[in-house]
Amino acid sequence: MAHLVETMAYAGSTPWHGLGNHLTEQQPIQVWLKEAGMDWTIEQSDVLFNVDSSALHIRPYADSKVLFRSDSLAPLSVVSNRYQVVQPHEVLNFYKDLVSVGGFELETAGVLKGGKKLWALAKTGQEAKMKGNDRIKAYLLLATSCDGTLCTTAQFTSVRVVCNNTLQMATKQNSGAVKVPHSTKFDPKQVKEALGLGFSSWDAFTRDLKQLSQRSVSPQEAENYIRAVLDEPVLTDDPTTDSKAFQRISGLYQGEGVGSELVSANGTAWGLLNAFTEYVDHHRRARNQDNRLDSAWFGQGALLKQKAFNQALTLLH
Repeated sequence: MAHLVETMAYAGSTPWHGLGNHLTEQQPIQVWLKEAGMDWTIEQSDVLFNVDSSALHIRPYADSKVLFRSDSLAPLSVVSNRYQVVQPHEVLNFYKDLVSVGGFELETAGVLKGGKKLWALAKTGQEAKMKGNDRIKAYLLLATSCDGTLCTTAQFTSVRVVCNNTLQMATKQNSGAVKVPHSTKFDPKQVKEALGLGFSSWDAFTRDLKQLSQRSVSPQEAENYIRAVLDEPVLTDDPTTDSKAFQRISGLYQGEGVGSELVSANGTAWGLLNAFTEYVDHHRRARNQDNRLDSAWFGQGALLKQKAFNQALTLLH
């Protein structure tokens, strides 16, 4: 498998995950396809198996199919015949009209797990300011898989400018995401209509974040919050027995985190939330940056950030 750095591309400054081929801005989709390592198609073939260990006696398995890459012929997965594939070019072309007339700008795209996951991320042009000129920007992430591990998902995501921490956009009323199962054909128009590109959800989301930046927390509240998100009770009076995650997140909140000194984050619920997002995006143990990105957007890291956000909202009431 090619090194994963070769299967991502980005425009502008280096993204938080630090991976990819650099492009100048406003490149056409065809350039993105090539430089992001997405200029191939997902092909399919019958599943065959040998029923005779001493000879070649091949039988078909009609209920499933093999998906493989057109360029390397590498197998991607075995899925049911009803599985609806989303091609790499469909992921990038999803943004075509958003870029040409909607003011969006592709920022990064690529593949994970040898092509089993595909994604692209674009700036929406929306931005919000917190106290002390702490800024967050809105992005639209589209991701899919061809191994059944991820529905095709369109998700608004925020990025805190000072530290590049990412957080899936959600409110108390709206998850901020549209998910299309692979039993259903992907229709870009329907997804965009369901997302509601009028950004009312972005306004509600940033209102929540601004309230978090105005909510002061005591040292005891901060400890209780971190323990609640990590499901980590107090076992002894000795702080050295706390988990490494607890100690790291506490340190990020208390001044070690990027931007933790800003008035919006210092001693506030917003600062607590950012301690978790920085921990997941930049510090949580991972085999490599590829796995870190996968976890932060689609896996256990994403779930931990969402739990941290939901727990932070409880501090507002």
